[in-house]
Amino acid sequence: MEERRRARVGTVSGLALLTGATALVAVAGGHRSIFATLLLGLLAAGMAHALVVEIQRQARRRSPGGWGRHDTVNTALLACWAVSATALVPVAALPLRILGLLLAVGYAACCAYFVVERRRSVAAPALPSPAPAVEPSTSVPATPPVTDSAPSV
Repeated sequence: MEERRRARVGTVSGLALLTGATALVAVAGGHRSIFATLLLGLLAAGMAHALVVEIQRQARRRSPGGWGRHDTVNTALLACWAVSATALVPVAALPLRILGLLLAVGYAACCAYFVVERRRSVAAPALPSPAPAVEPSTSVPATPPVTDSAPSV
């Protein structure tokens, strides 16, 4: 099936930030029930899955120009989120430090995954579009008229 959507920057970056922010709220939320913490953690895991699916969609799309400006911006933003997640490490409490390291590793892995998948997609030869299926003809093919093959005397 042909991809009809264009390259986008905001979806990858927005999902990355929402995933990290939800995980941060789950860990650093303060006084709340274990149910709320688990629910926020599951929401962060679901958003992480959505981020990976969006990275796959963006990286595997076919574009006539190959690697483009959108790809560079997506890569740079994911790398920036990986670096900025390490800012939590020296100043925060232990759970936030661990989360900062996990987010940094996760964002770096997403960045590397995007680059590898996009380069693979750009390097792959373009597949020809499949020919439309030809329906079998329901009409009877024309046959030559039957002639009398016996010689007349």
